[in-house]
Amino acid sequence: MALIGPNGAGKTTSFNLITGFHRPDSGSVLAYGREIVGLKPHDICAHGLARTFQVAKPFGAMTVLDNVMTGAFLRDRNANVARDKAREAIDFVGLSARERTAARDLTTIDQRRLEMARALATQPRLLLLDEVMAGLNPSEIDQAVGLVGKTVDARPDHRDCRTRDARHHGGGPPHRGARPRPEDRRRYAKEIVENPEVVRAYLGSYVHPPTPGES
Repeated sequence: MALIGPNGAGKTTSFNLITGFHRPDSGSVLAYGREIVGLKPHDICAHGLARTFQVAKPFGAMTVLDNVMTGAFLRDRNANVARDKAREAIDFVGLSARERTAARDLTTIDQRRLEMARALATQPRLLLLDEVMAGLNPSEIDQAVGLVGKTVDARPDHRDCRTRDARHHGGGPPHRGARPRPEDRRRYAKEIVENPEVVRAYLGSYVHPPTPGES
């Protein structure tokens, strides 16, 4: 599922409210049968809701492995167990060759991989991805799309993990899994911009969506 909208629509704010970084003025947030408003972010994470951030927030001076271990420690305080779980997540996202690299020395796409690895190491039931494709070039977007699909579809011990993706562009296709071909990406983009609900979400209900063939 994707939560879409232009800048300022409230996508990241929604994630902040769900994960305890902001507290709503009223209302409630229920997750798996439990009210989570008022809980600390780490308690919400322990309840099974993990997230990434629109701007990657690794511990810059720490290695990739140490960063991901901070997530693994949520479920097991034994350092050896946490290290093994962290390495599983690092291998899954394709960062094994960089596990001894300081997080601040990673490229943008690798910092996105690190964010996902750290979140996956908490063994979430719901994974919230905030602008996971922001700042990436087309090739990196394809990699990110493949990684999201792999997270949901390909890992047996994460078969119960669901993803929610906040995005403000149609750069990635709305599916999970295989690497898209260029012609597929053009088709997906066309479907997105011609969808009346998407037009309404971005531009308002008074704007008429383009008719087929209209430039």
